Amino acid sequence: MLSDRSYMRGDTHRSAPGFLVWFLGALAAGFVLQSAAEYFRSSFLMDYGALSASNLRSGEVWTLLTYVFLHGGVFHLLLNGLGIFFLGRALQDSLGETRLAWLTLWGAVGAALAWAGLHFNRTGAVIGASGVVMAYLAVFACLHPRRPMTLLLFFVIPVTVQPIWLVAVIASVDVLGLLAQELPGRGSLYGVAHSAHLGGLVAGWLFHRFVFARPAIGGRAAVEPPAWVRKRAARPAPAYSVNLGPAAKAATPPSVSEPAPPPAAAGARSREAIRAEVDRILDKINLHGFGSLTDAEKRVLDEARQHINPR
Repeated sequence: MLSDRSYMRGDTHRSAPGFLVWFLGALAAGFVLQSAAEYFRSSFLMDYGALSASNLRSGEVWTLLTYVFLHGGVFHLLLNGLGIFFLGRALQDSLGETRLAWLTLWGAVGAALAWAGLHFNRTGAVIGASGVVMAYLAVFACLHPRRPMTLLLFFVIPVTVQPIWLVAVIASVDVLGLLAQELPGRGSLYGVAHSAHLGGLVAGWLFHRFVFARPAIGGRAAVEPPAWVRKRAARPAPAYSVNLGPAAKAATPPSVSEPAPPPAAAGARSREAIRAEVDRILDKINLHGFGSLTDAEKRVLDEARQHINPR
């Protein structure tokens, strides 16, 4: 469904998808328990696990999370499970397992609050992890708006689309469903909770904007559209110089008061500085994921890789 190649293969290691395994296992376990309860004609899980206005009015706030682990059938579980697996695996390298777990929580609660805010005085209930899938998709589109991703339409027809357009299509369909079905109180077309989908998309964007991509200045984020909405700005000239070999020229002439170092010694010091900087950047990737790198750090890796593997 999604394909990607690791950056500087051999220098970094893909972390084990521990959180995804546990989360998908919990979804499968929840469905098994739900099926067993239905087999014995018990409504306990649906009564106390599904998200509904009556449950929230009764103080059962845990349903803001437990509804994710219940599904309307095998096909519903399969769709959400595949979306969580492929998108989650692609996001894990950039976010890391801890932030991916927090994103899952944001998506679940954001979708639940959006649906509950619209249906608080109405009947009905919502189940399923679709809001989490929407949150994953929103963050993936923010990180990789133009990266082609291939989907299997009806599990048969391969369709390649850019994430930015996939989000636009899904959001448009959900807005139409919200205006035509849910707001007038006509229920949901084909059982789709459009408000929960939109809540998951918004929760994912908020997570990317205010948690993942929050600037360090003052610890506060300025409110502005995501990068894939704004026009691409020209890449600023690098504010540093990197000497990749003895033959490279210095960016500035040596000081008159200090004699210039011998070329061999300058090249050796430069190579040692580059190696130390690359080691620091790789440690940062292992701790916080590739998405935590600045543009300058990415350019350092690019130049170092070209120096190591010239083409």
